[in-house]
Amino acid sequence: MAASFKELILCLFCITSVVLFIPAYSLPKKFTTSYFDEAFSRLYGDQNLIVLKEGKSVRISLDEHTGCGFKSRSTYQYAFFSASVKLPAANYTAGVVVTFYTSNGDVYKDSHDELDFEFLGHANNGSWVLQTNLYGNGSIGRGREERYSLPFDPSENFHNYSILWTEKTTVFYVDYVPIRVTQKVEAMAGDYPSKPMSLYATIWDGSDWATGGSKYKVDYTYAPFVSQYSNFVLQACSNSDCDDSLTTEERNKMKEFRSKYVTYSYCVDILYMGGARTAVLNVIAGASAATTSKPLWPNAKESKSKYVAYSGMKTKHLLRDRRTT
Repeated sequence: MAASFKELILCLFCITSVVLFIPAYSLPKKFTTSYFDEAFSRLYGDQNLIVLKEGKSVRISLDEHTGCGFKSRSTYQYAFFSASVKLPAANYTAGVVVTFYTSNGDVYKDSHDELDFEFLGHANNGSWVLQTNLYGNGSIGRGREERYSLPFDPSENFHNYSILWTEKTTVFYVDYVPIRVTQKVEAMAGDYPSKPMSLYATIWDGSDWATGGSKYKVDYTYAPFVSQYSNFVLQACSNSDCDDSLTTEERNKMKEFRSKYVTYSYCVDILYMGGARTAVLNVIAGASAATTSKPLWPNAKESKSKYVAYSGMKTKHLLRDRRTT
């Protein structure tokens, strides 16, 4: 079915805003890390959760019996969330999903908001895939996924992942480099997250979708799959806590990251048509369509396989209870 005019305009605005209209928000200059027990409660899989370093770090795992997860004790309406995460180290992690996300699905079951970091496992010595997503008011049928390769092995060392969520803007960061910006615009209506949310972290079995569209499933002979979190930051955006401007260096780093590591954007599914394709792919990558005459992915077959391979991904995984394995 052809995309509606509203969807086209909204998608174009979202991807061009990454390059042309970066908002005046950045990481808070001062923030305090939290201890696990004071900031979080256990969600499920208690036997697979171990608190380390006197409460400064936590280890969660997935085995053949259960996954594991924890949830913030408080809810937040606009905040900065951050953690250092080390992913499971194994030659085969297909089907494993590790998350760091916000949601209010426990309160608003039919109209929930959500902001996601999802790490998707790999088969046969492959690489972890990072996915970000944004939902507002239960808009899971209009998912806004983006996927990225990473310039490092996230299972070798800790790396920082952060979400800055304000009334008008959401920014995703990797190691304090902004990788994605979404601005609230009129065309989004209620699709922009606006209700109080909790912060979650989980590890679970996503064999039905996570790796190769369910082609590769979790192999529990490699279990347990262990992920570790530390350096927790949960800071409400009150007063001017989240109002600092992005520097020129931050803007340039985001443009560079997107040009190298974006492997899929939902906008390609909406805008994959005729002459619009080249401009769309270039803008998604972080290059200005107005100044770029040569497409970053000039081969149509390569572009389609690279960016539309995930378009058939079913929405059922977005509806599933993340507490089950």
